Amino acid sequence: MTETAKSAYLTPEAADRLKAELEQLSTEGRVELSKKIEAARLEGDLKENGGYHAAKEEQGKMEARIRQLTQLLETAVVGETPPPDDGVVEPGMVVTVELFDEQETFLLGHREIQDHTELSVFSEASPLGAAVNGRTVGETVSYVAPNGKTVEVTILHTKPYTG
Repeated sequence: MTETAKSAYLTPEAADRLKAELEQLSTEGRVELSKKIEAARLEGDLKENGGYHAAKEEQGKMEARIRQLTQLLETAVVGETPPPDDGVVEPGMVVTVELFDEQETFLLGHREIQDHTELSVFSEASPLGAAVNGRTVGETVSYVAPNGKTVEVTILHTKPYTG
């Protein structure tokens, strides 16, 4: 794996859902869109054909999503076996931190998990996720938030995500 292609944590359910989406887009999705483009092309002058341009734009977005899903699924770590419960924050862990004098609990993993869990999900690449990843319970770390302010966070508890 190259340094630019970093792995991300996905739950087994999220991985299955993304594989199904990729399969649908790569097969039926492409066929349907090709038919739309061909039908719009037959309407005449392509310079002023709004349906044709809309279908081509949709095709570009779909192809980008196919590339994104392919790359993600090729490099993802699917959480079939929970990480060890050794107090170290790593992808696949449910992490409780103290942030702004309040407790926040979240799953450290890829954002594609978000739709299928009650927990907030922070990516390992997010400012908070990057700050706590690899740290241990009891540590206080700081990171620069998107608004430019430095935020201090204390890791209170970690446990493997079990779904």
